[in-house]
Amino acid sequence: MQRALLERRIRDVHTRLVRAREELAVLDEQLAVVQEEADEARVRSLVSETPLATREHNEAARHADAMVRAREALVRTVKDLEQRQDELLGHVASGTQ
Repeated sequence: MQRALLERRIRDVHTRLVRAREELAVLDEQLAVVQEEADEARVRSLVSETPLATREHNEAARHADAMVRAREALVRTVKDLEQRQDELLGHVASGTQ
């Protein structure tokens, strides 16, 4: 692989990795809030025992679960990008072209 092309790919992967890590940090903050809301809705549901409170709890729990799945996917993306970056850097270090 030509060195210029290799360097461009490294920059591209690095840019995507930085962006994914930033998104993960934001998602972690949002997830903490959503999980707290789901916990509060669960307590309200248990205390009030009304259909509305139960429905609100279920909705909040579904939202939190969806965010957890999104976070897991983003963590996988970060790991994949880190692995790709390591491979590309390995090519540079070994002088493979």
